[in-house]
Amino acid sequence: MKISPNDDCPCGSGLKYKKCCRVLHQGVPAQTPEALMRARYTAYALDRADYIMQTTHPDGPHYQADTAKWKRELEAFTHATRFAGLQILAAAGDTVTFRATLFVKDRDASFTERSLFRQHEGRWKYFGVVV
Repeated sequence: MKISPNDDCPCGSGLKYKKCCRVLHQGVPAQTPEALMRARYTAYALDRADYIMQTTHPDGPHYQADTAKWKRELEAFTHATRFAGLQILAAAGDTVTFRATLFVKDRDASFTERSLFRQHEGRWKYFGVVV
């Protein structure tokens, strides 16, 4: 997916990409777990595997030491997936509950998740799913 800075941000915030997730993708730290969740969703939608990798907590279950393999896996997923929308259902403390609407080869692959975020070196990072 290609996007202009003046397009609506894929995260569903209602803001233009340049005033929303773009600044986080350019290196500004997310101030809240919700902001990071939105930026990560947008990174998936825009095929920005490096951002997903950089914002995954190194102690979390999704972190992979083999970064080349991890990047290939992320890119395969993003290329095969159409990201149709994000809805934040709740955000409190270090958790964010969201609904992601996505399609893989026209098959609905949408899901709801409660995600846990933790600080690492002064930045919020995605840790994993709260079960």
